[in-house]
Order: sequence, then C-alpha cells, then structure tokens
Amino acid sequence: MTITFVTGANKGLGHETARRLIALGHTVVIGARNPVLGAAAARELGARFVAIDVTDDASVAAAAEDVERHEGHVDVLINNAGVHGPIGDPSDLAAADVLDVLNVNVAGVVRTTTAFLPLLRRSDDPVIVNVSSGMGSLELTRDPARAESKVVAPAYTSSKAALTMLTSQYAKALPDVRINAADPGYTATDFNNHSGPQTVTEGTDAIVALATEGPGHGSGRFVDRHDF
Repeated sequence: MTITFVTGANKGLGHETARRLIALGHTVVIGARNPVLGAAAARELGARFVAIDVTDDASVAAAAEDVERHEGHVDVLINNAGVHGPIGDPSDLAAADVLDVLNVNVAGVVRTTTAFLPLLRRSDDPVIVNVSSGMGSLELTRDPARAESKVVAPAYTSSKAALTMLTSQYAKALPDVRINAADPGYTATDFNNHSGPQTVTEGTDAIVALATEGPGHGSGRFVDRHDF
C-alpha cells in the first residue's frame, strides 16, 4: 500500500490529487492549515487528516511525528500548498508581501521536505512531487502565445521559479529519492477565480503521473500533463 502525504489538500489541486490517488489505491494523508476544512475534506475523501502549517517549524515537525506514529513511513510527498500574493503593477510591491509568498511556496517546501525525509527514506521507492508552475518559466512567460505571458504576479512567479530550481538541486543532492516538479497548467481553481480552461482533474494529471510512475524514472524533471 502506497502511503502519500499531500499538503494543501483541503481544496483545489491538492483535494483532487488526493481523490485520484485514493481511487488508485493509495493510502492518503491530507495536510491542511485549517483544521475544520481539512477534517471535512478528509471525511469526504475517506482519508486521514493531519494539521500542518508549512510556514511554522513546530507545526511541520508535529505533522511528521503524527504520520510516523500512525503510518510509520511515507512513500510519496506532494508539496502542493501555495499562495499567489499580489497581482498586477509592482510599483508599490512591499518586500513583506513577497516574503510571505516565498515563506509558503519555497521555504514551506524546504520545511516539509526536511521533516519528512526520514519517513520517505523508509520507503522502497521514495518520491517527492513539488507542485510548481509554468508561471515560473522564463520561456513560457515570454511567449505571447502562452497564457502565462499575460499575467503579472511578481511574487508568485518568482516563487515558482525558485521552487523549480530547488527541485533540481534536491534531485542532484538526493539520488536515493525521486524528486520532480509538476506544472498543472492554467487550471480553474480559486487561485484564478476559476478562469482557467483546464478542469481540476486535467490540472492534476502531471502530479498524479509523477506520484504513480514507479521506479526507474528520472529525477529533477519539470513536466506538465502533455509530457505523459
């Protein structure tokens, strides 16, 4: 039985990822900052809920300890929790706003990965999936044919560029763990007021594929649903 922990799983991409992986036979533990919403999502999905605030060292450590007590190990860690921060003209952008986004989208991944690595290393095939974005790609955000080029979101885009590079660095340094980044694409979620043309199921295709592809596949990749 594959044990999977998903952060930010009370709604959107995280919730749909959990739903799909449960349907595929994974034992899923969903993490969320809000205990009411997280517990409700867990009941709906048939999963177990663990409270986790990825911006808080103590909360992340407590979540890892909870999973160790109940499941004993983790096979797949999906770092999905994220925030978008200010959108539009950055003329009055405050450093504090950028730091808040980086604290969730980048430092939050570091906290969670560090805390869960001992549990992952008890797995025969440990996997980490970081939910990044094409919004962090220089190529895509400069291509006028792409939706990513139409949005100005300096904090979010910077954080996702950093997350993609972080994924590459972890993959180089940790050859015993398969670590990849998934680009969901422009998906209808709360992040964009449900304006994206993709369904939430389509948006989780790459995440689910990376979580289920099995041993022997590459590490340090940045992929979207069209790569599978």
